[in-house]
Amino acid sequence: MINQFKTLNPLNLLLLFAYTFFMRIVIFVRPPEHLNFEFLESYTKFLIPIPIGDDFSITLNIFIAAILIYIQAIIFNRVVNNHGLLAKPGYLPALLYITGASLFEPFLVLSPTLICNFLLILIMDKLLRIGKSQTAIMVMFDVGIFIAIGTLIYFPFVVMILLIWLSLLLYRSFHWREWVSGLVGFLTIFFFLAVFYYWNDNIGMFYKIWLPLKNKFPSTFKIQYDDYLVLVPVGIMMILAIIQLRDNFFRSFISTRKAFQMLFFMFIIAILSFYTKPNFKLYHFLLCVPPGAVLLAYYFSNATKRWFYESLFLILVLAIQFFLFV
Repeated sequence: MINQFKTLNPLNLLLLFAYTFFMRIVIFVRPPEHLNFEFLESYTKFLIPIPIGDDFSITLNIFIAAILIYIQAIIFNRVVNNHGLLAKPGYLPALLYITGASLFEPFLVLSPTLICNFLLILIMDKLLRIGKSQTAIMVMFDVGIFIAIGTLIYFPFVVMILLIWLSLLLYRSFHWREWVSGLVGFLTIFFFLAVFYYWNDNIGMFYKIWLPLKNKFPSTFKIQYDDYLVLVPVGIMMILAIIQLRDNFFRSFISTRKAFQMLFFMFIIAILSFYTKPNFKLYHFLLCVPPGAVLLAYYFSNATKRWFYESLFLILVLAIQFFLFV
């Protein structure tokens, strides 16, 4: 299966579409009794009331989520190929994206993080371009706007603002306008939100938006380890990918090295940003799928022992299906 997706054969688009629904067969056969899709944060609903919630059909919810994942996978695949992050272009990034977005049942339905992943893929594309641009002011401004829009949908996305400055440290020498432009883009969106709150005599609510940033990072975690056994094959693949990346690191182009460092920061920020949401849900970690899928695709793109990597991928797919059914 991996070998099939190492090429840019147009047939792979149809196979990916079928694979997207195959990885969701469990939730179609055994749908949840109740789903409530909260598209926006409460402070955004005050500005843009969108009455979806309980009126959204469960079957339609699952179907639209699958279509969105497929569309994201194709866009994501194009971004990875355009920036030459793998040995050769193919559909491996899309395959691994769909696989990663099928790990847990909360990943299979509509969620704020699923919508935010469109923005995260756009941000990834923008940040991968800054090393080739003479100036990054407008790129950083656009990224700041994307992060602000993502924050309106899902508050923990605000922590991605750190990625702007970490990327500038990686790619460019210090230029204060570039460092400020991303923040200006972010504040532009929230300036209009503040004005709206002020006009409606609710400026105090605008202040409360930012209180989760003061949350303390939890020192203890309650984890049901049985629920996360599916991550064992993923962890093995990640370790193999890191070893592969380390072996090729100094033989790669400088732009490729910096790209993987930036994606590493994106992955870590996506994980740690959960602390801003006291009652966060498992779908939060869907934000880790884009950077994680690049690393997994890198391993499979460079792996040479076909029997091993094909078997490893098959084990992952079977593990996902098993734990979803169980």
